[in-house]
Amino acid sequence: MRTVYLNGEYVLEKDAKVSIFDRAFLFADAVYEVTTVLKGKLVDFDNHMKRLKRSMKELQFEPTLNEKNILKFHRELIKLNNLEEGVIYLQVSRGVAERDFAFPKETELTVSAFTQKKDLVENKSAQKGISVITIEDLRWKRCDIKTIQLLYPSMAKSEALRQGADDAWMTQNNYVMEGSSNNAWIIRGKTIYTRQTDNLILSGVTRAAILSVAEELGYKVIFKQFTTQEAESADEAFVTSATTFVTAVVKINNHRIKDGKPGVFTQELRKAYIKQALKTLK
Repeated sequence: MRTVYLNGEYVLEKDAKVSIFDRAFLFADAVYEVTTVLKGKLVDFDNHMKRLKRSMKELQFEPTLNEKNILKFHRELIKLNNLEEGVIYLQVSRGVAERDFAFPKETELTVSAFTQKKDLVENKSAQKGISVITIEDLRWKRCDIKTIQLLYPSMAKSEALRQGADDAWMTQNNYVMEGSSNNAWIIRGKTIYTRQTDNLILSGVTRAAILSVAEELGYKVIFKQFTTQEAESADEAFVTSATTFVTAVVKINNHRIKDGKPGVFTQELRKAYIKQALKTLK
């Protein structure tokens, strides 16, 4: 049984309790981060903390959190759960208050975290690639804030599975925005395309790392929206996230991408990213 972190204490998961009046429960008034663990250490921790602070600021959370304390309990959770490879999920809620739509003026943040063991490096999906469907993006317009209100992405993912695919790419006016829990990319020749970041998609931590890796490999990255049809006819396509790293998309809707196998560059990019990620261990 896992040991989890809750408001300064390490407790067994069966003993972790949160108030029914917590605003995360009532309004999804909470933010989160998922940090990769490789070889028992944290990948790109500092950039995850930068994004967490930004999300909290955008939602006017008070007070802020001490980054050193977050690092300390992340490391302790790794130790207590003997985690070599997987992720740590961190959630910060505005806290407990009487139910009211307006933000309460003074609350104590509810801070929780737990580990999940996952095979990330030798991942079967990365070896064979994944299939995606496209679905209309009906989320709110502040997708740049990493909140826990993930019901629509959950619906999109479930619809993809119902149709026999692995995931969904959400679209607006036929332009691909992002996946249910990842950023979307396509490749044409020696050029990579991915949508520009704004309030309509999440600025992925892994996404940012991929940009520098691609440059080192001699590929040009263009921040530009691409259509469903452009994705279906691309030379290669892939997704990026903290848990998928770089994973090839080999089928979009009913269109196979080239030969239906992970492309050469996508595999090269994944290998180079993992190599770089190991340099950020903390």
